[in-house]
Amino acid sequence: MKPSNYSIYLQTLKQRTRRSGATVLSTFIDAIDWDQALARLATWARQRESRYVCLCNVHSVVTADSDASFHDVLAGADMALPDGAPVAWVLSNSGFEEQQRINGPDLMWRYMKVAEELGQSVFFYGSTQHTLDKLETAVRKSFPTLRIAGMISPPFGEAMEQHDQAHVDAINHSGANVVFVGLGCPKQEAWMADHKGRVSAVMIGVGAAFDYHAGTLRRAPVWMQNHGLEWLYRLASEPRRLFKRYLMTNSVFVYKQAMNWVAGAK
Repeated sequence: MKPSNYSIYLQTLKQRTRRSGATVLSTFIDAIDWDQALARLATWARQRESRYVCLCNVHSVVTADSDASFHDVLAGADMALPDGAPVAWVLSNSGFEEQQRINGPDLMWRYMKVAEELGQSVFFYGSTQHTLDKLETAVRKSFPTLRIAGMISPPFGEAMEQHDQAHVDAINHSGANVVFVGLGCPKQEAWMADHKGRVSAVMIGVGAAFDYHAGTLRRAPVWMQNHGLEWLYRLASEPRRLFKRYLMTNSVFVYKQAMNWVAGAK
């Protein structure tokens, strides 16, 4: 075994299945660090287990708090990770002081390095063909020996349902260990939940990660990411589309979480 992946291999052998975490509004979020998350994914992916992973931000947990069906989708995830900085901060104040934000774009990029070292293959499902083409170029440049099992840009609406079984067959026949799903929230989470047991791979919903790594959408500067301000950068970039989502849901999140803390203090 190559020295570069020896530590990863040891991590996968030691990986536990027991989950720890905290409830953010009404959604359980895993408290886990980067190495543990990557090791858990590698363990599942090695056996091509049908599992799904949700990256949860403020929009996710606020939506789940008022939408029972979406709440069930997140509750059924094999991992629900703190994608948004405020979600990670709640975990930090719930006994997991070292909790970091584990976001979709970085998780996808880091896991591709792990997959390359372990000889696993990845599949990309979502976005447009233009974005997928640019993404493939970027991935092959950064991970020259990574096996890309396939890429599918699904059609919208009813046409997506009509092609669903063909897409499932294509993914399963490709031998992919991991499927990165870029359909946007909450569509990608619902898709993964619906396909658990049908897709023989670990499904990870990564949101706009395809666009970021393809270069079709600019990501916030690192300093904004590190200070929990990535949402503000996106709002400034797409105000019409994201105004209600960010300002409304952020306000609801702050209010409800404050009420939870007050109730817990009594």
